[in-house]
Amino acid sequence: MSKRNFDTKVLAEMAIMIAAATVLSMIKTGLPYGGSVTLGSMVPILLISFRRDVKVGVTTGVIYGLVQMILDGWFYSPVGMFLDYPLAFGMIGIAGFFKKQPIIGVFVALAGRYVSHFISGVVFFGMYAPEGTSPVVYSAVYNATYMIPELIISAVLIYLLVQRDVLNMNL
Repeated sequence: MSKRNFDTKVLAEMAIMIAAATVLSMIKTGLPYGGSVTLGSMVPILLISFRRDVKVGVTTGVIYGLVQMILDGWFYSPVGMFLDYPLAFGMIGIAGFFKKQPIIGVFVALAGRYVSHFISGVVFFGMYAPEGTSPVVYSAVYNATYMIPELIISAVLIYLLVQRDVLNMNL
């Protein structure tokens, strides 16, 4: 990519991927305190990360996280909101480090997202842990209930798209 990382074409692609991820995020099954399994809402962010680079991917993920934060429409803590939205979804952009191994990129990126949600869960949602359950265990299990299915769905969809050579298509 040239020195102009964010030219008009890239900005348009980012907007399309954010819109696609947002639409896909609305097809979901949710959990009581947040988190949901979607119909592959991470895939557009993963795609732009693989197609462009980490900088574009992280930026797209952060903007998508801010959109999700606004759409979710509830507030609990500035630090918690940062961990659960811009940071967590920005982590999806690190998949761009693994352009030649996209399935590994999916695992690393979603693991990064999981860690961000996990920390938020321990610090800000540990109070919801059942009596006698460690907030660490509670957060690990709670976040795994939606992140593992999200990881599987994303990995399968990226695998199928790689088979169709979508990552190298010229848009």
